[in-house]
Amino acid sequence: MTKPEIATAFSNGEFDKAKNFIADDAIWEVVEEDKFIGKNAIVENCNQVGQYFKSVTTKFKTLNVISEANKVAINGTAEFIRDGKRVSFVSACDLYEFNDSDQIQKITSYCIQSK
Repeated sequence: MTKPEIATAFSNGEFDKAKNFIADDAIWEVVEEDKFIGKNAIVENCNQVGQYFKSVTTKFKTLNVISEANKVAINGTAEFIRDGKRVSFVSACDLYEFNDSDQIQKITSYCIQSK
């Protein structure tokens, strides 16, 4: 997978596709919410988020993928629906930094929930 494909998979909740490309000492910061240090902590959080995704219908929309050298930026939206009703709608931007082994070294996520 290319760096943009890895990043897009992660941003769209396809964690199983992306988890083998996460560096052991990676950091994922969800700005103003949480920080996960190390691959194990990131994968554990992905597993929890993945369980939530199974409980709702998810509609991800990728709006832009910008890639340069070892960095990828992705912005888009996610809509979560349960029993035909919108549970949540998020506008997000994820910034990925890759190491020289093409593994995710750092993710910075900005997530804005609509009211």
